[in-house]
Amino acid sequence: MSTNKKTIVWFRRDLRIEDNPALAAAAHEGSVFPVFIWCPEEEGQFYPGRASRWWMKQSLAHLTQSLKALGSELTLIKTHNTVSAILDCVRATGATKVVFNHLYDPVSLVRDHTVKEKLVERGIAVQSYNGDLLYEPWEIYCEKGKPFTNFNSYWKKCLDMSVESVVLPPPWRLIPLTAGKEHLNIFNFKDTTVVKKGVFFFVLAAETVWACSLEELGLENEAEKPSNALLTRAWSPGWSNADKILTEFIEKQLIDYAKNSKKVVGNSTSLLSPYLHFGEISVRRVFQCARMKQIIWARDKNGQGEESAVLFLRGIGLRDYSRYICFNFPFTHEQSLLSHLRFFPWDADVEKFKAWRQGRTGYPLVDAGMRELWATGWMHNRIRVIVSSFAVKFLLLPWKWGMKYFWDTLLDADLECDIIGWQYISGSLPDGHELDRLDNPAIQGAKYDPEGEYIRQWLPELARLPTEWIHHPWDAPLTILKASGVELGTNYAKPIVDIDTARELLTKAISRTREAQIMIGAAPDEIVADSFEALEAANTVKEHGLCPSSNDQQVPSDVRYSGSKRVKPAEEEEEEEREMKKLRGFNEVIREEEERGLFSTAESSSSSSVRSVFMVSHSCSLVSEGKNLEGIQDSSDQIATSLGKNG
Repeated sequence: MSTNKKTIVWFRRDLRIEDNPALAAAAHEGSVFPVFIWCPEEEGQFYPGRASRWWMKQSLAHLTQSLKALGSELTLIKTHNTVSAILDCVRATGATKVVFNHLYDPVSLVRDHTVKEKLVERGIAVQSYNGDLLYEPWEIYCEKGKPFTNFNSYWKKCLDMSVESVVLPPPWRLIPLTAGKEHLNIFNFKDTTVVKKGVFFFVLAAETVWACSLEELGLENEAEKPSNALLTRAWSPGWSNADKILTEFIEKQLIDYAKNSKKVVGNSTSLLSPYLHFGEISVRRVFQCARMKQIIWARDKNGQGEESAVLFLRGIGLRDYSRYICFNFPFTHEQSLLSHLRFFPWDADVEKFKAWRQGRTGYPLVDAGMRELWATGWMHNRIRVIVSSFAVKFLLLPWKWGMKYFWDTLLDADLECDIIGWQYISGSLPDGHELDRLDNPAIQGAKYDPEGEYIRQWLPELARLPTEWIHHPWDAPLTILKASGVELGTNYAKPIVDIDTARELLTKAISRTREAQIMIGAAPDEIVADSFEALEAANTVKEHGLCPSSNDQQVPSDVRYSGSKRVKPAEEEEEEEREMKKLRGFNEVIREEEERGLFSTAESSSSSSVRSVFMVSHSCSLVSEGKNLEGIQDSSDQIATSLGKNG
């Protein structure tokens, strides 16, 4: 081990010590200064929801203890500017190198590139690593050198490539790198300088950065703690707990995964998604464990086990694919991948959206799912598909509304997975489902919850209804409803729209979309031009001069030179402005609900947050640029796994 290098390890969504490339490299080269930087302002419209922030807090506490056991301390910093905070850490510690693991969402790509530029300008070495994927997005392209837009083709190419088989062990020990003495004991707040042992502070011309405690990060306020206590009973965040969950799943549940994937009750998923999102376990380790079981079952001619392993690995592939799409088409968080879908006439009805969120649609399976989300921040991946499909196909709600709501409420909210899941469901991806397919929630309920157990758990008002009618109470005889204590329209909602009407409205919307396409000559499968214009064989740009390693971060050409925002034509700006004026009361409705205590316990509930709990921004919201929606096929394990993320 070389001990002459002083390295800052910047933790983000890689909160583990095992198989952490950045941490392992830093530990190998010398002394380390682990740091986690929290900048709420930079999160913008994708500020994490309450449940997600709770998980982050617990995971940071777990990581702090693990690093301490290895001989180092995790420094926590809350700031208004991440780049400034990192530069200040370099200045305070005298570090000669900064390392971190890659992220692939548009905001992180731009931020990471800026960090590297600023560090290189100051002569500081910087290195980034792949700690989140099986393959980097720039490693998988078709024969023409362009990115795949079809998952099956992408996954086939991945499986034909070799996967790095070595999982990095935790460092044996860490040599701590401390701040300089002149900075170590200085603490400043609101222009008042005091001496405070154990906390260091340093100032640039216009930026103040201070190391803080976990509580001072502000990931959880007092009003949220009672609700968060319920999460503590069901979940145990942290990298070592992730390892236990994986072992339990691989050894006991994976063999029945394919069979149980059609059940929405019981222990039918891996529950790994929040651990994967926060990087508490590496996707490479999960893949290798499942792949080994697949090989063993194939050898033993265990068809059920082999089918389960293939299905589970496909889910892992979809998670990688979500990053792949967001990297190569960095505007998919705000517009459909297929350009002609901007003509779809979304119904931006706030009241319908409210009924969907609160589980008052009159369709039991949909309502049960939304109430589970409302109460716990969690849903089975199959239920996520069903409620999402209902929103975009029955109610014609903009898919971006649903995507943002999932981001605000899910415990395992993951931007890239949510993007690809909602775009797939709304027919916004080239390999999405037929636009005119509309699945009946009652039939889905009979298939995935045949005994009505899930309905009875989350809709107590329907608990006494016979199983025969529990998925379609509107068809039940009045005598049955009365005997069961159900009064439609009073203690349980009537269907917000009947199936025939929904199908008719969807058909009309599709017709209008196609008419608009014909008028301007848009191709039905055209990829958006401004997401990745001029995409050629070498469309990613290596950050020259930033690092000599071939493992280093690359960025899409338009992100590299243009940042994360696309330039819109004037007519599109005008159209969005009209839509925003028409729906300018949207956020006020949300805030009123928050004040009345109607929000989910899983949502961002802090009244002191820098933004409203649910904010549909100008660039990611109401414009009818989208596309048609389609009913999710019941057999679509691909969509369920993509949206659900929980394997």
